[in-house]
Amino acid sequence: MADTHTILERQGAILTFAFDRPDKYNAFTRPMLAALRDAFETFANDADLRVLLIRATGRYFSSGMDVTALGAGPADEGPSGFRRRYRESAWHQLYDEFEAIEKPIVVAHQGPCLGAALEMSLSCDFRLASDAAHYALPELNMGMIPGSGGTSRLVRMIGGHWARYMIMANRPIGADQALTVGLVHEIYPAAEFDRRVDEFCLSLAGQPPEALAAAKLAIELAADLDRTQARNVERLANSSLFGREEQARVFAALRARFSKSS
Repeated sequence: MADTHTILERQGAILTFAFDRPDKYNAFTRPMLAALRDAFETFANDADLRVLLIRATGRYFSSGMDVTALGAGPADEGPSGFRRRYRESAWHQLYDEFEAIEKPIVVAHQGPCLGAALEMSLSCDFRLASDAAHYALPELNMGMIPGSGGTSRLVRMIGGHWARYMIMANRPIGADQALTVGLVHEIYPAAEFDRRVDEFCLSLAGQPPEALAAAKLAIELAADLDRTQARNVERLANSSLFGREEQARVFAALRARFSKSS
């Protein structure tokens, strides 16, 4: 679904989706999220695409959901009806698919990333920050808590200690603190941000795709297993890779490179 507030570009193995509503701080609308889903489907269904990069134009990555664009549910739906509608929402399912797809998704925050935008970002594999970025989950200001993965994914990622700070105390954190607590992977100077993000994505796209897929799946499984079962996941993953065409080719190239240098 085309949307005038998003941009989709393909460069080799990298598909870049950008939010482009800078006059409204890139606040999410339903058409923008629908365009993101379409971009994800393109990424998922094209084997030649190796990395999905999500970025934004303007000063903000995103201020979160545009509350003026949200419609109210049925007045008589009750708490259970709300929970069902919430569970079945298209963007919740999309974020689950972000985690499930066996290809990497990178999100690049050139500026503040708030509310629903941070929730979306938590479902991506890599979060890269400009030194101009900061992060907040201000849902308490609306009398709610982050409910699109902002609570469940955040606790799993940075622990209850800092999740309390961001959600209950309703405090923002800067890029440096986000790196310290494990919310982002890298911080780049604003003047170098686009170039460094592109370099990261090019490097990621150059990794062996089957090995990368197995790594993503194994990491996700290992997070919820004890040490013994996590080791079984490692062995199972490597048994699906060893001796296959990709592994043999990569290993042969590695041996040839070492032979030339010796």
